Amino acid sequence: MRPAQAQRTFAPHPFLATAGEGRKTMVFSKKQAIFVQGDRADSIFYLQIGKVKLTVLSQAGKEATLGILSDGSFFGEGSLAGQTLRMGSATAMTECLVLRIEKKAMVQSLHRERALADMFVKFLLGRNVRYEEDLIDQLFNSSEKRLARMLLLLAQFGKEGKTEAVLSRISQETLAEMVGTTRSRVSFFMNRFRKLGFVDYNSGGLQVHNSLINVVLHD
Repeated sequence: MRPAQAQRTFAPHPFLATAGEGRKTMVFSKKQAIFVQGDRADSIFYLQIGKVKLTVLSQAGKEATLGILSDGSFFGEGSLAGQTLRMGSATAMTECLVLRIEKKAMVQSLHRERALADMFVKFLLGRNVRYEEDLIDQLFNSSEKRLARMLLLLAQFGKEGKTEAVLSRISQETLAEMVGTTRSRVSFFMNRFRKLGFVDYNSGGLQVHNSLINVVLHD
């Protein structure tokens, strides 16, 4: 009898780290658009390195920030759900290394590779939980608590292997959009956080200390 053929193993992380059939590695400079609202939605993106801002523009011309993504994030996944045009825009906040995956290639890989499908579903479920938490936060918490929570999320507080983080430059206007308050209120709270030792400014950016969690937990 012929020996049983060794079962092929698939690792999603190498797949998402390299170019290949239907996959292209792209580099974006700071403030460069990755895609723009109204573009054709024919692909999905995986952020390998960097930070990306997701925004949406109303018919009246008002822009809102939906979120800021870090390494290991998928975005543009609406293309897999039947969207033909981008519902928002994605812009590089820092220099970014991104993997662009054609819609057909991603769908085929998800059907064929269970490890990738499990990873993708886990990411989508985590994002859905985050959106629910954001809504609850918006409805019930003060703007000061919302700002503290947003800074901790951006610093990836509580993520395995993460310690106190230094955030690249994020404008107070962007923070105000994400928190749902005014720039002047953000400035007031940031000065308070700094005086209390919860955050520090340095040449590298904004350092968020773990002690900022006290603002979120305080009633």
